[in-house]
Amino acid sequence: MLKKRLISALLLRDELLVQSLGFRDYLPIGKAKIAVEFMTNWDIDEIILIDMTATAEGRKPNLELISTASRRCFVPLTVGGGISEVADIQAVIRAGADKVSVNSAAFRTPTFISDAANRFGRQCIVVSIDAKLNDAGKYEVFLDSGRTATGVSPVEWAQSCEKLGAGEILLNSIDRDGSRKGYDLALVSSVADAVGVPVIALGGVGVPRHFVEGLVEGRASAVAAGNFFQHFEHTTIVAKSFLQQAGVDIRLSTAAQYTSFVFDESGRILRKPDTELEQIWLQKVALEAI
Repeated sequence: MLKKRLISALLLRDELLVQSLGFRDYLPIGKAKIAVEFMTNWDIDEIILIDMTATAEGRKPNLELISTASRRCFVPLTVGGGISEVADIQAVIRAGADKVSVNSAAFRTPTFISDAANRFGRQCIVVSIDAKLNDAGKYEVFLDSGRTATGVSPVEWAQSCEKLGAGEILLNSIDRDGSRKGYDLALVSSVADAVGVPVIALGGVGVPRHFVEGLVEGRASAVAAGNFFQHFEHTTIVAKSFLQQAGVDIRLSTAAQYTSFVFDESGRILRKPDTELEQIWLQKVALEAI
């Protein structure tokens, strides 16, 4: 069985890394290249870099930024935003991405998925699905950063994406985005149970326990977070330590120490590592978070 993955979702607006709150408010954090380097060094399994405003502004992917980020990235890098044709995928891969994430363009032109999968292989194509509960209390796919309703259920669209050649589904809950309430497990599990390709859960992580819930109760193949990793106490290694202690088969780095953390039931740290090496690591993380 494949190990579960912990993924960092880096969201950009005007080349600036931001925290997203309900797809409405955005808090500036810093530069993408610094975040990529930080995440790579501290044991994240993959990075997803999404330019949130590229499609709305009619821009193509920022190849210079992707190239700069990829040179600092030593884990699989997925890039999304502004990708609307096969030529865009080729350019993004040449700039250093391993995979691409497509959203609105894929929904509006579904053959784009099959064309891309046939050209680059389905392992390269991630379809991003933004979903939330509509006024009727049903899950619905939304486009254009949550502004455009489609009338299509995320389960139905995910199944179509799989048939068209998508290699993975990135499932983002608009309702939970920035809430710190945890993943929408009903949404995640409904899609994960309906398709045979990996589903990446995104949206709502507030404590490490939420990662466990996404993998166990949500039955996702991977769990991703954006805002969560922007705080000193919420590091990737802390998250993996909690996952390991919960019995999740997660990828671990031989250079990191995971066993010295003690958590309460919610996942808050009660005791931190006390070796000299671990203290140096904690100090470095604190400086990076400033």
